[in-house]
Amino acid sequence: MKLISWNVNGLRAAMGKGFLEFAKEADPGILCIQETKMQEGQAEVPLEGYHQYWCSAEKKGYSGTAVFTKEEPVSVRCGIGIEEHDHEGRTITAEYEKFYLVNVYVPNSQNELKRLDYRMSWEDDFRAYLKKLEESKPVITCGDFNVAFQEIDLKNPKTNRKNAGFTDEERAKMGELQDAGFIDTFRYFYPDLEGVYSWWSYRFNARKNNAGWRIDYFLVSESLKPALRKAEILTDVYGSDHCPVSLEVEL
Repeated sequence: MKLISWNVNGLRAAMGKGFLEFAKEADPGILCIQETKMQEGQAEVPLEGYHQYWCSAEKKGYSGTAVFTKEEPVSVRCGIGIEEHDHEGRTITAEYEKFYLVNVYVPNSQNELKRLDYRMSWEDDFRAYLKKLEESKPVITCGDFNVAFQEIDLKNPKTNRKNAGFTDEERAKMGELQDAGFIDTFRYFYPDLEGVYSWWSYRFNARKNNAGWRIDYFLVSESLKPALRKAEILTDVYGSDHCPVSLEVEL
C-alpha cells in the first residue's frame, strides 16, 4: 500500500498547479493533505474512487487537513479530543482494520517564537494521543511536523539554530516522539542522506538553490518496522512550497 502526504499550502491554489494530475498519476491508497485553507464543499475535489474526510479550521482560509482514501475507514475523527487544540483543523484520525492513520499539521512556533510555549503543550498532548491509540493497534502518523530534527535535515543549520522549526525545544520534542517508539521512516531507509528536503521558502530562490528543510514525515509504530518497504521525498513535484512525501508498507 502506498501512502502520500503533502502540505499543499492552499488546496484550491494547488488544484490550479497540477495537484489533481499528480494525485491521479501517483494513485496512492491514502492521500493526506495539510494546510487545505478551505472548508469542505468550498470547492469540488474530483478524485474518483476516494472517500474524502475533512477537518477544517474554524477560522476560514487557515490551516486544515483532509484525507482521501480508497478504502473506507472503520471510523474517522477530527481533532485529538482536547478543547484547546481542536479549533484549527490540525488532525484527522482514520481507523483501519490493522492500523490507525493520523494526518497532522503541527502548529508553527511563528516569528519570534510567539507560539513556542503553546507548541510545547501541543506536542506533549499529541504524543500522548498517539500512544493511547497504539494501545489497541499500530499507528502511522504523517504530515507537516514543522521541525527539522537533525542538522542534516536543513541546508543552513547554524544560521537557523534559534528559528522556528529548528529550536532546541522543538527538536527535543521530535526526539521524545521517536524515543516513544515512532520510527522516522525516511531516516530508517536513508540514515545519513543529506540534501533532500521537503520545504523551501518562496524567497531567495530557495528551491532553485535547494536551500530547504525536511519537515514533512511519515512516522510509524515500532511494530510496523517489518512492514516498511519504501520511503521517498518527491522533490520533483511542484505546486506548493512543500513537496509530497510517500511511504510504502506491506500489511
